[in-house]
Amino acid sequence: MTIGPRSVDDHLATILDAITPLSPYDQPLLDAAGLPLCEDVRSPIALPRFPNSSMDGYAVRHVDVAEAASEAPVHLPVVGESAAGSSGPYGLPPGTAMRIMTGAPLPSGADSVVPIEWTNHGTATVQVRQPPELGQHVRHTGEDVAEGELLLEEGTLLGPREIGLLAGVGRPRVRARPRPRVVVLSTGNELRDPGQPLGFDSIYDANSYLLAASVRAAGAIPYRVGVVGDDPHTFSDALSDQLVRADVVVTSGGVSKGAYDVVKDVLSRLGTVEFCEVAMQPGKPQGFGHVGEDVTPIFTLPGNPVSSYVSFEVFCVPALRRLMGRQPYRRPLVQAVLTQGVASMRGRRQFLRARFDMGHLGATVTPVGGAGSHLLGGLAHSNALVVIGQDVTAVAADDTVSVLVLDRDF
Repeated sequence: MTIGPRSVDDHLATILDAITPLSPYDQPLLDAAGLPLCEDVRSPIALPRFPNSSMDGYAVRHVDVAEAASEAPVHLPVVGESAAGSSGPYGLPPGTAMRIMTGAPLPSGADSVVPIEWTNHGTATVQVRQPPELGQHVRHTGEDVAEGELLLEEGTLLGPREIGLLAGVGRPRVRARPRPRVVVLSTGNELRDPGQPLGFDSIYDANSYLLAASVRAAGAIPYRVGVVGDDPHTFSDALSDQLVRADVVVTSGGVSKGAYDVVKDVLSRLGTVEFCEVAMQPGKPQGFGHVGEDVTPIFTLPGNPVSSYVSFEVFCVPALRRLMGRQPYRRPLVQAVLTQGVASMRGRRQFLRARFDMGHLGATVTPVGGAGSHLLGGLAHSNALVVIGQDVTAVAADDTVSVLVLDRDF
């Protein structure tokens, strides 16, 4: 099914309305890194679990060393040693000291720790030359986290610090939505995999690599399929074979108005994919819908590399984030000063490849490469897209523009 021109925002809204977040399940901690938490987590234990030392030194009763001084050290017999991971439930008799290592449990009766630097390092008897304050160098039970305390709320993004906290309280798994499995297909008789010999009119397949890497950068799991030729039966078979492992399918090429646009040819017959022209440059021809028994979302992107990449950034990234439950769905726009003037086509929102820089005078952005949607070199040297409204035909140097900064988490 083919429909008329559509704005970028309307097309994205249609996509997001048709995307349902994946169902959450219990996952190992490291698998859940980078995903939003789908439950409230309370601590099953206190942190620290027991009073322990923050220093290498001697566990003491404060009253026994309160009068210690460098010119009049206190002498205490050493009655044992407490080391992290190899200690028992020791007690400390009055008038004695116990050697203790960082992280080791404080013996019962002790209330302070004397750092080893304040002593003569004695093993049978120790001379304490400086008194600690009462409770000094002791980590108390629950001073970090209380048992039953709410650690992380539902919706919290699980980064390294959150994963460390969960591991620290003994949680091996948490409830989160999975990363979408994204099958990436490139179509075209002219395409060859890198490393293969090229014929007179053949080119290397950049798109499937570009899109698979973009899938991974978005936090999803890419499955790059080899090149699929411009034959309807070959494309249909390849798509059918791949649906078993796909939460999403992304194709590039074959969606325009040519005689060999196999993607549009095959999917138009299904009646479940809409093909349209979106008022944007690059990336005008777009398609989106669902295929297969599991009603798998499919994005059909244009074949020129820059068009394909920009389309993925504008439409696929928000959809993948919705599937994972990550918000915001859309990459936020930032403001920057344009370093040189540019022209734009009326009636299309332009996404101009550019280099974004944050200097001491503020943010600037400089166009990179030409306007052609086949120019991979300029795309590789860019780190941002300048977004120019569809009613704007020119922007002057030193004007402030809206920018999508790429390769940045949001």
